Amino acid sequence: MTTEPLVLDGFLDEETVPGDLHGSTARLRLTVSPTDERTDEMILPCTVTDPELAHVVIHDLVPGDKLRVTGYLQLPRTPDEPMWLVVATLAVLETAPLLTDPAADATAVLERYGPYLCWLDADTPDVEVFTTTGAWVGTAPEPNAISELLEAFEQRQAAGGE
Repeated sequence: MTTEPLVLDGFLDEETVPGDLHGSTARLRLTVSPTDERTDEMILPCTVTDPELAHVVIHDLVPGDKLRVTGYLQLPRTPDEPMWLVVATLAVLETAPLLTDPAADATAVLERYGPYLCWLDADTPDVEVFTTTGAWVGTAPEPNAISELLEAFEQRQAAGGE
């Protein structure tokens, strides 16, 4: 029985880590969001076992990079085992913007929260929020209120049948 590999596009969730002491394997977490629905989003743990690809993953990727990974899903055999993707190939579709010192270089930051984009301006506590498709969500009075704004928006969307 042959198994077809999965091909997934997603964003590198956080810094990659070596999978062993020698750096011949690597581990990463990929945020996969096939639709604009927040409930469809998942974070998938991935393992890279090819030493050359592991070196690239450890040294060249940064959080926020958009990746296309091809690999084989490893399902748990017992309740205490995790599910993960064994990566065979990896391509960088878009690199994340590099900010050496955001306070010195920028007065505003664009943050991604799943299917949402938040515009944080250093000159005001307000946070402008949009969907990744460009639809207006609203303005949060401060960064700590973003989750309340998103929850209210999603409730309005569900009530509207969208």
